Amino acid sequence: MYLQPEDLLKIVLAVLVGGLIGIEREYRDKAAGFRTLIFICVGATLFTILSVRLAGDNDPTRIAASIVTGVGFLGAGVILRDGGRVIGLTTAAAIWLTAALGVGLGGGLYALVGVSTVLALIVLWVLPFFEHRLDNLWEERTYEIVCALAPEKVAELEHLFAQNKLRVKTHRLTRSGGEMTLNLLVRGPLKGHEKVLEQIFARDDVHTCHY
Repeated sequence: MYLQPEDLLKIVLAVLVGGLIGIEREYRDKAAGFRTLIFICVGATLFTILSVRLAGDNDPTRIAASIVTGVGFLGAGVILRDGGRVIGLTTAAAIWLTAALGVGLGGGLYALVGVSTVLALIVLWVLPFFEHRLDNLWEERTYEIVCALAPEKVAELEHLFAQNKLRVKTHRLTRSGGEMTLNLLVRGPLKGHEKVLEQIFARDDVHTCHY
């Protein structure tokens, strides 16, 4: 069987689509970058083409359905835990989406893949700006404050956070000799965090403060 012109078109488009999404991931120095996403998109396209050609009278979606499972394992490999944060979720989602676009190209759904690619690029390039602005407006921090042993200071410090429109979600108090360590999980506007730090560092009874 000879190579059909439409098959070549699908492979070229898969390289283009995977490359467009991969450029953004490569620019942000993520685990799955330019070449990786091209391979994922081309691979998904090939699997879809082959599933139709090799299925015969059987269900042609069986091979294509296996792509979802395989890509799921691949995406899980880029999700990591960094301290209290989970990183790599966007890259894993990009891998999953790129594979879906490859399946669409393999099935000849060019218009659907084109619209989806444009929307994905908008999400990847434009929305991070708004996401950054939102993070600056509302942030969650963990404070570790070491001060002289005095139980009444706990209420004073929590009141200090409340005055700056910050909400204390959890707190834990430990004692060591003549000092106590107060761990606070605090959520609120960035300006409130900056103001409360200035006020904490200005207190003579606070020995150290980390966040």
